[in-house]
Amino acid sequence: MEQTNQGRRLMPARIQEFTDTVTVVDGAWGTELDKLGCPAGYCREEWNISRPDQVSKVAEAYVAAGARVILTNTFGANRYSLARHDLAKKAREFSLAGAAISKLAAGDQAKVFGSIGPSGKIVMMGEIAQGELYAAFKEQAEALAEGGADGLVIETMSELVELVTAVQAAKTTGLLVAGCMTFDSGKDRTSTMMGVTPPKATQALIDAGADMVGCNCGIGIDNYIRVAAMFRAATTKPIWVKANAGMPEIDGGKIIYKMTPDEFAGKAKALVKAGANLVGGCCGTNPGFIRALAAALA
Repeated sequence: MEQTNQGRRLMPARIQEFTDTVTVVDGAWGTELDKLGCPAGYCREEWNISRPDQVSKVAEAYVAAGARVILTNTFGANRYSLARHDLAKKAREFSLAGAAISKLAAGDQAKVFGSIGPSGKIVMMGEIAQGELYAAFKEQAEALAEGGADGLVIETMSELVELVTAVQAAKTTGLLVAGCMTFDSGKDRTSTMMGVTPPKATQALIDAGADMVGCNCGIGIDNYIRVAAMFRAATTKPIWVKANAGMPEIDGGKIIYKMTPDEFAGKAKALVKAGANLVGGCCGTNPGFIRALAAALA
């Protein structure tokens, strides 16, 4: 039964909301938190507990910019990523809080998809067993669902086994699940660093039960126009694309992205024509990019 948004769940997202439509998704989170004072190398997910007001500012800015799907500050909130900060036991707490923060900021204006990133371990190298990965992703997915997420997005994956395992774990929540890989390698830059192509990813994702397929990060929106077309040729499912603002450059010791919001948004219609249903930004983007994107796709 649908509820009000006074700290409680709304009806979870349904696939029909993203089929034959275009939905604007948010932009980068990590760099926005850094701008608000998160120290270099610090566990950003810890801010869900210690600085929820600052995390909320990022979510609120993206909603105000026109995003109708926002993510959560939980990209690295699995036990293996958190172990690098000696915070492995905080996976559930950080994920639960991250979802609640974004849900409150979204109100009735946007849906919230809980962000689930890589573990940092490689199955094919024997660094971790698939069962251990499954348990970790299930722990995070369940906490995100409990915190109020409407859906889940598995993002920035390069190893197909890890992606499939995460999707299978996430599907146990009953929420919509999007599976995304990063395509920036190979002869035409449309493969992952481990050689996975969009058609191969699509079939594996469909077999795993994913509701949406797609890509994020990468080398820029131009490349993802091609990748989106490859996904569309392989499936009728909604396609999720969050591209970087071009390639990063070093200027005065700092990493910068020279693409402007208008340049990014100017390529959005071509991305939609190629097949994308959910369009947002990744590294190098900010609320200004999403504002321009929303205007271009209005």
